[in-house]
Amino acid sequence: MPQNFRLHFDGAPAARALRDAAGRGVFLAAEHVLGLSNDVVPLDEGYLQSTGTASVDEPSLTGMVSFDGPYAVRQHEELTWRHAPGRTAKYLENSLNSAGPEVAALIAAELRRALR
Repeated sequence: MPQNFRLHFDGAPAARALRDAAGRGVFLAAEHVLGLSNDVVPLDEGYLQSTGTASVDEPSLTGMVSFDGPYAVRQHEELTWRHAPGRTAKYLENSLNSAGPEVAALIAAELRRALR
């Protein structure tokens, strides 16, 4: 004889937990890109490196990495300037482009933790 049962699922708590986890993952990913950028940012006295920050816009789940020095953009874009060994222009762009797999893995790891 078949048994009847009723199932009620409230997905809102799960959706909130996953969104929070995604935000944490995006922040960790932005921090990772910042770290990579700090390894190659042009150095003179270290001021530009000290202005680097990572942040997340929670509503859009958008990660941001920025350098706020007055010459950050010029240092980033000027390909003809010479830098100390291991330091380079495009320090942020190149770091972001090379970090794709790690960025995805950091976000995925946070989502997996939330699903446990």
